Amino acid sequence: MSSRAMPEYQSHKKVWALKIKSIQFDGDLPENEGQESDGSATFIAEEDGFAPIKLSPEYIHKHKPQAGGYYVVYEGGYKSWSPADVFEAGNTRVR
Repeated sequence: MSSRAMPEYQSHKKVWALKIKSIQFDGDLPENEGQESDGSATFIAEEDGFAPIKLSPEYIHKHKPQAGGYYVVYEGGYKSWSPADVFEAGNTRVR
């Protein structure tokens, strides 16, 4: 095994993102009381003017998003989640 440092890279990806103000999980909705949840959720963005965004059960299971973090969409359509401190340290808003 080598003890060399791994190569260092600087990201230059273009992403679209919204900071998550709140998340409502399907299983927490009163109308679903006593019913099995499908595992989905809906989030409200911090920034005004955006409709609530539905998150699939697969997204929730994989990324475990939390309020205060960012919903991120990459070129090509891949969707992810990032904690606020990590996202804000590596990204600058351009529009």
